[in-house]
Formats: sequence, C-alpha cells, structure tokens
Amino acid sequence: MKDIALVIHEDVVLSSISGTVDMLVHTNLYLQAMGEPPAFRVWLVGSGNRNDLFPLAAPYTQYLPFRELENADLVIVPAFFGEPNHILEKYKPLLDWLREFHAAGHDVASLCSGAYFLAQAGLLNGKSCTAHWRDMEDLMLRYPETRFLSRMVMTDEGGIYTSGGAFSSLHLVLYLIEKYCGREMGIWASKMFSLDMDRESQAYFAVFQGQYRHSDEQILGAQAYIDKHYNLPISVEQIADQINMSLRNFIRRFKSATQNTPLEYLQRVRIEAAKKALEKGNPSITSLMYDSGYQDIKTFRKVFKRITGLTPIEYRKKYSRTIPMYN
Repeated sequence: MKDIALVIHEDVVLSSISGTVDMLVHTNLYLQAMGEPPAFRVWLVGSGNRNDLFPLAAPYTQYLPFRELENADLVIVPAFFGEPNHILEKYKPLLDWLREFHAAGHDVASLCSGAYFLAQAGLLNGKSCTAHWRDMEDLMLRYPETRFLSRMVMTDEGGIYTSGGAFSSLHLVLYLIEKYCGREMGIWASKMFSLDMDRESQAYFAVFQGQYRHSDEQILGAQAYIDKHYNLPISVEQIADQINMSLRNFIRRFKSATQNTPLEYLQRVRIEAAKKALEKGNPSITSLMYDSGYQDIKTFRKVFKRITGLTPIEYRKKYSRTIPMYN
C-alpha cells in the first residue's frame, strides 16, 4: 500500500484536493470489489492539530499535522488561491518541511500552481517542470534555474512530479495510478474518470497575454509595435529599425526581457490572433492566414500546430461557436 500525503491549508483550491482523493479512493474501492488489497492510504496533512478544512468522509483517508508525518511514498502540494508572495511567506514552515521531507528521500508532487511551493523550496533547481500556463511567465522570472515546460501536462523527474493547470492536473493522478498499480488499472481509471490516457500537451488551453513584466523601455516599444502590426509582413530587422537598435543587440535584449526571441514573440502574437478568430467564427483558413500576417499556408499551419498542438482546422472544430456540437 502506498502512503499518499495531500497538503491542505486555508488557501488551498479544494477541487484539487477532492479530485485527487476521489480518484485514489475509488481506485481502492474498485480493487476491494475485485478481491484485491487497496493500493493507497491517503493522508491529509496541515499545520493544525486537527482538520477543520476538509471533511474526512472518504474511506482510507486520515489527517495528521505535517510535522507528525513520519513516512510517505509521495507528498502532493495542491493549487492555491492568492498572490504568490503572500502565500509563500504565509506558509514558510511548510516550505521548510517540504525541503526536509524530500531530502529524507521522499517523492514530492505539485498540482497546478502548487509548483510555486516546490520551486520556492529549491526542489526544482535544474529540473524540468510544468504548471498552469497562466503562471508560466511569473515562474520563469522568479526561478530562472528551473526549466518550465508550458506545453506539458505533467513531468516526472528524479522523484519530483509536476502537473498542468486546473483540472488537467488530474492527468498526473491518473499517471500515478498507472505507475503504482499497473497499466490495467490506469486504463480502468481513465475510463472511470473520463480522462484521456497519455495526454501530453496543455498547449491549446493556453492564452498568450504578452510578456511585459520587465523594465526595458525600448523592448516594450518593440512589443507594442508587434502587437499593433502583427498582421503585416513585418520582419525582425524592421522591428529593430523601428527602435533604432542593431539587429544583434535587439535579439539579445528582447530574449533577456521576454524569454522569447523577437520571432517567437511575433509568432505567438499572430497565432493568438488566429485562435481568437477561429473561436469567434468560421473563417476560411486562407483568409485567416493573411489576417494573421502569414503569406504561406504551409508555414502558417506548421507554426500554429507547433504552438497549440492542433492544426487550425482541429482548433476550429474544438472551439468555434458556430459549429454545432451535435448532428
């Protein structure tokens, strides 16, 4: 039996707790009905001496103050509500405990924005991880020594697991059920909880909101120029000329300020515009290509799929308001 500890506190996103508990407990109940022993014992761990935050109606579930947890196969840090600086300061004792617990040889995981806790505790240094796409820019600025993979649904590296945003984080729980219980149980859980097996990307959920959290005024001017003229066949050289900067220096400073090259930024602005057009209606792919600043349909499709994980037609089918869901 695997001991899984879920961190709880008053700022936790309750759905990330309840969804995880539900999946683990129902796996136990299924195994029990098949005459097999349960796979998981679930601990809710918090700072208080008793649990006043989350009801313990589920079987196989107990509460402990986190300092009294002597052993666990995995500690999971869920998503939280609130401003990260405030939350990380408020729960500093929890950060210290996570660091100590992992150093003692225990695995740790994060759901969605819970990645802030692992990163702040220093557990993600030099590692690849993921989180909610909305948090990526902030996480990259705070923790440059960590390789954040915004497209990934989950990561597994050296006893540390991270997962994508919101309910996509349950794909990590599905992965853990398969890892601990085998492929057959993973397939059962996939069907039971209506989760796609082996989903790897959360890219098509992401909304590119620009990367303006820096103080380089010239680069901010270049971003404003791109945001206004993305639909024209502009080049990186032209953008550099607009702000009176050499091409080499422009590319270097742009990457330093935004974490993207100018070309990557231009592509993401254009593809975000194309996504919004596809969501609002049913434009032809050719007209959409031109409206997004592309002149070649092959290039447009290639970049669109690289950024979103879907072709333009697949994206339109998934999100267009004008295409009926049922025949």
